[in-house]
Amino acid sequence: MTDAAEAGRSLTPSKGPWLVVIDPQNIFAAPDSAWGSPMFPAAFANIRRLADVAADRVLVTRWLPTADRRTSWGDYFAAWPFADKPADDPLYDLVPAARSLSPHPTLDLPTFGKWDAIDRFLSLSKDIGSAPVVLAGVSTDCCVISTALAAADAGARVTIAADACAGSTPENHEAAIQVMGLYPPQLTVSDTTSALRILAG
Repeated sequence: MTDAAEAGRSLTPSKGPWLVVIDPQNIFAAPDSAWGSPMFPAAFANIRRLADVAADRVLVTRWLPTADRRTSWGDYFAAWPFADKPADDPLYDLVPAARSLSPHPTLDLPTFGKWDAIDRFLSLSKDIGSAPVVLAGVSTDCCVISTALAAADAGARVTIAADACAGSTPENHEAAIQVMGLYPPQLTVSDTTSALRILAG
């Protein structure tokens, strides 16, 4: 979906912390994709554990190639022509195992950071302000960190489940985790075990 307001109007989720899973899509998971993360299988196993506890308090985002090509996004897609495909290309589908993570429509955006849409969704569900957010997904060094830093600016309370995130490489993952660790108390870098306790309330 592209309209967070439409999703939020129909929400009746339980109250409590939310799990946000960033972009678990074929383009970032498939071994034969230029952007496929070698860390995705291990990270997704932890994402599944987190989602099982969070239940109806799970949001999933997707990155779509719909940005205005007259902007620097045009340069971006020129640098990555393999990704310059229609938004309905299978590259942009959720991986099959991610399709059951959330009862809510996906939040689909053409930007690395997804926080604005997440914030609108949670505001409409009347569950923003005090509810912590656990952040997981791919890739740590792009869409996850872009979302996390915007959340910090917005005053959110975010825990990054580092072992439920997948970077473009292990080295880039560690670099992004180190940067996000510089933003307490808004951002707390932790792991799946600690995040499970948060989500369990």
